[in-house]
Amino acid sequence: MSHPTESADTRTDITTVTQHILEQQRAHKGSTGDLSLLLTAIASACKWVSNVVRKAELLKVVGVAGTTNVQAEQQQKLDVLSNEIMINLLRGSGRTCLLVSEEDEDALFVSGDERGSYCVCFDPLDGSSNIDCGVAVGTIFGIYAVKDIANPTLKDVLRPGSEMIAAGYCMYGSSTVLVYTTQGCPVNGYTLDPNLGEFLLTHRNIQIGHKNIYSINEGNCATFDKAITTYLHDIRYPPKEGAPAGWKPYTARYVGSMVADMHRTLLYGGIFLYPGAKLRILYECFPMAFLVEHAGGAATDGRTRMLDIVPSQIHARSRIYLGTKAEVERIEQLYAELM
Repeated sequence: MSHPTESADTRTDITTVTQHILEQQRAHKGSTGDLSLLLTAIASACKWVSNVVRKAELLKVVGVAGTTNVQAEQQQKLDVLSNEIMINLLRGSGRTCLLVSEEDEDALFVSGDERGSYCVCFDPLDGSSNIDCGVAVGTIFGIYAVKDIANPTLKDVLRPGSEMIAAGYCMYGSSTVLVYTTQGCPVNGYTLDPNLGEFLLTHRNIQIGHKNIYSINEGNCATFDKAITTYLHDIRYPPKEGAPAGWKPYTARYVGSMVADMHRTLLYGGIFLYPGAKLRILYECFPMAFLVEHAGGAATDGRTRMLDIVPSQIHARSRIYLGTKAEVERIEQLYAELM
């Protein structure tokens, strides 16, 4: 008797993100479950944002909203909507006390019965300026535990990224993929099954790849410092003294959406370079650095480990280089020698 070929729709040995979060909770004795509830709320918010992004043209929420954010950037309609979704679900989880969003000038302090013990810094829709042409975009988040739940302050997030307890992103592209990790745990990825309405575990214990790929906006090459121009020359041209056997120039890949470029870097390897001090530390640099380090890579601003930096204010910016450890160490070496 023949058996039908197993497909994604007939598999029953699936693990949802909620199941996996609860498994991790049980593995940590003394866990209150509060972080589990917060992560579940973030996953729900990402489902909602994914649905809106997918239907953006039909819902007429593409294009600029006619306003600017604290970064003096034109807000897209989807920026505003995604920000509202994230804030409402995070506050409604009852597990947050302080929210920092790219779209809001000031931090939001949660009060009353909704107040919890965590601070969340997030970019609700990274890369939204590309949404009209179908480029992958995403949500980025980092989580801190508050020091004094009765008196949360900005000092609870203005501290090194190494003190985060969790970080991740959700990419909205050909598929919706949620990637996150918690302090000391592996990086895992979950793909949204639109039929089930659930994130399913598809990428277990992600370790950064080792392909020779570099990702940078080379249109800005006139502004690159000597360390970066030297690095780019070295990976594109054979050494003058003769290339070793098998030497090949690195492959260039650049989307222009940090989530998309970092997702590829995390899975395939290589390095993501952003020499201009434009990326926001709390909700872009820190979460991505946290993920990359947990996956076996490294992240730096050229001179300092990214997660050791202490931001001066909630929208502070930095340059960043992150990816395969050997590539990041080469960048740091060039900064030490040339700058």
